[in-house]
Amino acid sequence: MGILFFGIWNQTFPWDILEVSMRTKQISVTVIAAVAAISLGAQSKQGPVTGQAAFADWSQEKPGTLRKISMSDLPEPKPAESVRAQPKIVARPENAWPVAPPGFKVSLYAGGDNGPSTSPDQQHSQQHNTKPPESGTFRQPRLIRTAPNGDLFVADSAGGMIVVLRGMGADGKAAQVERFATDLDHPFGIAFYPAGNPRYLYVANTTSVVRFPYKAGDLHASGGPETIVPTLPGYAQLAGGGHWTRDVVFTKDGRHMLVSVGSGSNVDNPDDHPKEFHRADVLEYTPDGKFVKVYASGIRNCVGEAINPITGELWCSTNERDELGNHLVPDYITSVPEGGFFGWPWYYMGGHQDPRLPQPCADGTGANPQASAESPDAKNCKHVDLQAKVRTPDVLLQPHMASLEMTFYPASGSFPQGYGGDAFAAEHGSWNREKRAGYEVIRVPMHDGKADGSYEDFLTGFVVDDNSVWGRPVGVTIGKDGSMFVTDDGSRSVWHVTYEGGHNQK
Repeated sequence: MGILFFGIWNQTFPWDILEVSMRTKQISVTVIAAVAAISLGAQSKQGPVTGQAAFADWSQEKPGTLRKISMSDLPEPKPAESVRAQPKIVARPENAWPVAPPGFKVSLYAGGDNGPSTSPDQQHSQQHNTKPPESGTFRQPRLIRTAPNGDLFVADSAGGMIVVLRGMGADGKAAQVERFATDLDHPFGIAFYPAGNPRYLYVANTTSVVRFPYKAGDLHASGGPETIVPTLPGYAQLAGGGHWTRDVVFTKDGRHMLVSVGSGSNVDNPDDHPKEFHRADVLEYTPDGKFVKVYASGIRNCVGEAINPITGELWCSTNERDELGNHLVPDYITSVPEGGFFGWPWYYMGGHQDPRLPQPCADGTGANPQASAESPDAKNCKHVDLQAKVRTPDVLLQPHMASLEMTFYPASGSFPQGYGGDAFAAEHGSWNREKRAGYEVIRVPMHDGKADGSYEDFLTGFVVDDNSVWGRPVGVTIGKDGSMFVTDDGSRSVWHVTYEGGHNQK
């Protein structure tokens, strides 16, 4: 029908077929609408940008652009390329706004009312150095999760509190903003347990996991906190105490609690550095906090955890190592099987050996992640080749993008049909790459719960120029109505992304 219509449209109509022409007008409306729908749906169906062109900077990140980085695209290590290019966080320029694909609308849901974040709030080196904001809604909004009843729970890490956002006022902003709990130790991970009709709200602090009694609709904790896991490997040796985030999720059957812990360094191995014990791991506990085992290891920093609703697998949004070059090492998003080993710190991206390290010791914590925290005797170290055991991640992202929270879109929602089952992840943005990248939310196309290796720029617009940014996405969740909420700790905001079918951004 579309071919017939466009063929007729490009001809001169004789008056004696005016009646046919009038009938064709109805066809034209249908065809134009269909073409518009096909155009929107085809954005992520176009061939991905591949090869070296997939390594793009912020100026090339456009909603709807699909990218795919393959193992064959990885360069040789070039430590001399490494730079430190921390972004200058500035107030949001008057005309700046997050940019989503055509048909989506972006509005400010909460926060953005106390100026841009300052550098001390970005990283933390001292335990318990938290305090609520002196003004405005948030001090540092980070991970965000949706409660079964639709309330949004936000971890304000530097504020040491969990904030609840509920409903929507006439201005499109949260109708209620309440502090559920305060005086926490840089909270990040949030989980409701058991699923569906939870009795507890779990919170992963930097050094512990606690839980509060909870029932649907609670805006304030009625008791607690009860300490479930009293000790987690805490603040790191990295500058500013980096890798302090801890996420917490429950397996699909509800029997196991999985807590992610990032590495404490950029290259230290647990054979020679006991402080790396039980770091760069996903740790398994019972729901009551009893340690079971190392669920998966060699994952430098699984900042965001999510359970794939189709396969039931754990997935991780992961920050990889630095100082091996502009295009090394890619961050990644991947399924994480029980017992999986992803190489850190000896290997990266499958079997690539880090040139700064020898192979691990056979009796060390690398070969046996449940071994004692005591380092093996270096003189008696018998090296073991674990190269064949290293898993290759499902989706390679651009290096240094700082992939943080991730979530899966439900099978049906308010977004167009093709989004069902896809993953979304927040990319906080690079600080150690010559041309900065990230500062966006990405979409990962999924097919029956499996990724094809590609990812798509979805929400961009947070960068001002090569030196300055006004926003840094951290968390992403899906509301009960199928819309998306994104936390941004640069402008200290929560953004709301809805599908409208039009082209408005504000």
